[in-house]
Formats: sequence, structure tokens, C-alpha cells
Amino acid sequence: MNGDRSGESNANYTLGFFITHAGAALHGFIMPALEFVFKKTEVAVTFDLVLQIQFLISMFATMFCTIPMIINKDFQAIPKEAAEFERGQRKYYMILGVAAIALQCMMIGSIRVIFSTSTLFGGILTSLLVPVQQIIAVICLTESFSGEKGMALAMCLWGFASYFYGEYKVKQPDVRQDQPEHEEV
Repeated sequence: MNGDRSGESNANYTLGFFITHAGAALHGFIMPALEFVFKKTEVAVTFDLVLQIQFLISMFATMFCTIPMIINKDFQAIPKEAAEFERGQRKYYMILGVAAIALQCMMIGSIRVIFSTSTLFGGILTSLLVPVQQIIAVICLTESFSGEKGMALAMCLWGFASYFYGEYKVKQPDVRQDQPEHEEV
């Protein structure tokens, strides 16, 4: 754990830990809240509506992140980080752009999944992205495949398979109900 601190004090590290978990909880709250609102309002979900929701979520998230970055003068660190990036400055900015576009596509897709199925299924698909990201990082970025990555992959795939098996079992007709009961004489 000490290898990822990069010179941070214990107080800043602890604060970052709790802020990260609060952000994860907030992200986990967004999908059920959206599903709840649209079930209560009974509004027809169109692609325009999905894009409007995505725009509002992204706008407030951008404001929430940009204002502190301006106050802390973090934007001045971006060119320095780009210059120090191992794969070059051009690839640094390309990764930032592709990541932003991919995140927007993922959010639009997850909102659409919520409206087409349920929040539970949206969460299952989102959790499936964890092993997919790890596999892509191993293949494309030549990262090592550690035991933690293997365990995360196994747990996510197990959860995904369990969900689909449970759905399969729920949709199967109950054979016992189809058989006539035997009367005793």
C-alpha cells in the first residue's frame, strides 16, 4: 500500500481514501435514483431525454471537478505531466480525449440499459467492465497480470454468471406445477 502514496501525508491519503469511497457511493446512487424518478413520473424515455440527462449529469460533474482544479491550480500540472509521460506528450493528450469520449459513451449506454431493463442489470454490466479493463490493460499496455487482477477477474465473472443463471432459473417454468396431482384412493 505504501507504493501508491507518491509522497502524500497520512492525512491526505486518508482524506483521499474516504473521498474516493464517497464518490463510488454517489455513483452507485445515480442509477437507482434515475430509475426511481422515471418510474414515478411515467415519462416516455426517448433518446433525446437520455441525452438531456447525460448532459445534466456531465455538466454538474464537470463543474464539481473543475472549480476545485481552478482553485488548486491543477490545470497547470497537466502540461508538466504530459511532458513527463513515458509514451510521449501526444499519446498523453490522446489518452485523455479517448477516455473522455469512452466515458460519455459508457454513461449514455448505462442510462439506456437502466431504462430498457433495470438498475440491477446496469450494475452487473458496469461490474463486468472491471475485468474487461484489466484484460485490455494486459494486452494493450503490456501490464503484468497479478494475482489481484486474476482474483478480480474471477469474482466479476462469477457474479456475472450467477446473475444470468439466476435469471435463467426464474424464467424456467416450474415442472412440478405442470404435473397433475395424484389423488389417493
